[in-house]
Amino acid sequence: MSKLLPTINSPHDLRGLTVKELEQLAEEIRQAIWELACKRTAHFASNLGVVELTLALHTSFDFSRDRLVWDTGHQVYAHKIITGRYKEFLTTRAKGGLMGYPNPAESPYDLFITGHSGCSVSTALGLRCGDDLLHPDQKRHVVAVVGDGAFLSGIVFEAMNNAGGLKRPLTVVLNDNKMSICPRVGGLAEYLDRLRMNRLYTSLKNEVQRLLTYVPVLGDPVERFLLQVKDAVKAGLVGGMFFEDIGFRYIGPVDGHNIAQLQKYFAMVRDFSEPVLVHVVTEKGHGYKPAAEDPIAYHAPAPLECENGDDGHPHGLAALSSSKVAARRISPKSYTQVVRDTLLEQMRVDKRIVVVTAAMCQGNMLEPIRDKFPERFFDVGICESHAVAFAAGLARCGLHPAVAIYSTFLQRSYDQIFQEVSLQDLPITLLLDRAGLVGPDGPTHHGVFDLAYLRPFPNLLVLAPGDEADAAAMIRFALEHDGPAAIRYPKTAARTLPRQSVQFQPGKAEVLREGLDGALIACGTLVGDCLEAAERLQAEAIDLTVINARSVKPLDVQTIVAAIRRSPFVLTVEEGILAGGFGSAVLEAACDAGVDCSRVCRLGIPDRYIEHGTREELLADLGLDAEGIAASCRRMLQGRLAGAARTAEA
Repeated sequence: MSKLLPTINSPHDLRGLTVKELEQLAEEIRQAIWELACKRTAHFASNLGVVELTLALHTSFDFSRDRLVWDTGHQVYAHKIITGRYKEFLTTRAKGGLMGYPNPAESPYDLFITGHSGCSVSTALGLRCGDDLLHPDQKRHVVAVVGDGAFLSGIVFEAMNNAGGLKRPLTVVLNDNKMSICPRVGGLAEYLDRLRMNRLYTSLKNEVQRLLTYVPVLGDPVERFLLQVKDAVKAGLVGGMFFEDIGFRYIGPVDGHNIAQLQKYFAMVRDFSEPVLVHVVTEKGHGYKPAAEDPIAYHAPAPLECENGDDGHPHGLAALSSSKVAARRISPKSYTQVVRDTLLEQMRVDKRIVVVTAAMCQGNMLEPIRDKFPERFFDVGICESHAVAFAAGLARCGLHPAVAIYSTFLQRSYDQIFQEVSLQDLPITLLLDRAGLVGPDGPTHHGVFDLAYLRPFPNLLVLAPGDEADAAAMIRFALEHDGPAAIRYPKTAARTLPRQSVQFQPGKAEVLREGLDGALIACGTLVGDCLEAAERLQAEAIDLTVINARSVKPLDVQTIVAAIRRSPFVLTVEEGILAGGFGSAVLEAACDAGVDCSRVCRLGIPDRYIEHGTREELLADLGLDAEGIAASCRRMLQGRLAGAARTAEA
């Protein structure tokens, strides 16, 4: 049972705790994180790795007035626990519970919703400059915490370049655990390794740290002298110090699990009048052996198999820190696997096909491709814009790149999709995993905008498979197509529609059933729910047509307009934002054909951000499951009947 945690209602309650008590609190926080991971899928290893860092930050700064920005905010569980949300913590990532990322609606200690990487230094610098303009008399510290995987993002260096030129006080904490979700890649990653592993520098750092322990008062001239000596020798050992060359004072590496050491360094940098980068070394999964040994598997595992004791309560984290406790991994075949397997199949027969991803090898299940064809697999790190532009270079050489990036993250490549892919009309296949609602990750990760942001581009095919067979057929077609194509698919188990065979052609929809009482035109995998809704309504003597659109651009205008002409009502169904999405494309086609659009209604994501919950819960709330679709059809039929009655009375 936790002894200290129930007494912590805000970071101010940490102030009277000794280092030993803070270390005990760190273990209690890990226990709480483990209990959450036993209930539902949650970001696990990353949060275990930053517990001491979080406590050191909150005991060194006063973030009720100072500023703290978390990059890639999935590592904020300890932060949430100590900022007044401990009692609600086990609701994290459950519908109606706490978000798994920072959320200003939950706490004033959360300044931004951060679900992807790279923006913390930019927003922190904006806070610094904004506070200087609006509150010049208030000395506020501004801190950004960025992981070494996120640190590779180009926007981080754009911000650091700006900060180095402005020379404003700003603390950037580089949380170096040698990982993003998968092992980090690139020259900068190797540079950080050299900083951490240089024996001469490490010895010097340890000696300086030992001497600093004898300096009782921070800011003492002796301490400043020691820092200057350390920095001078460090510059000679490492060779110019990249960070210092662009205007940042470099401090570190610092042991990220040593609270006392972290507190001393944070107290030191509070007095700096220039930007400073504090290089903190942590271990992902720290305190839980299986997660520390395999942080990839324990990034966001399925609920852990947590044994219960004689009293029915789960054993503690320490007792279960062994290989016998593992994440559940049995799951039905997903669309991600279907796409991966088809890619692998095509790569065996076509040597022109290469795969590019942006630090999402695990999420896109690409490990077999990486292992089978390492020379044709490129992980560029969390750099989506670069990934797409890089693919354009590959394509210009005569290769056919398949670029696998989550739908919501591909938005970062918008200009490259325009300039380097669509405008050049290059053979590049964009694979948009996690299209639609992604469940507990919430609004930062829902891939609901892709149809709206991809539809405007000339030359680009936009495809949405209705089932597993469609997905495989579209991949095969796109990899042979001499132009760009985008294929979107959801994070869910793959379905199989009841039909004899699949013949895919862009711009050709598929009529799955025919009826005279109305039509459902489905975009993507919700076609299965449309078929189920039609079967339910068949029992009520309502006979519906169901069309699997498959191709969003080009649209099968002939089939769709014909359905609108002959049907008493038409309902378009999509797992995407309504503004500019598939339903809008249908209305545009009907309008251009001079067809009465009053019989067409659109069902999809409304003009608001959708909170977290399971995909099934969210689809039901939005009326996008079979029951919701059937209910919409009933309302449209009732509306048509009421309209006809009014016309008859007139």
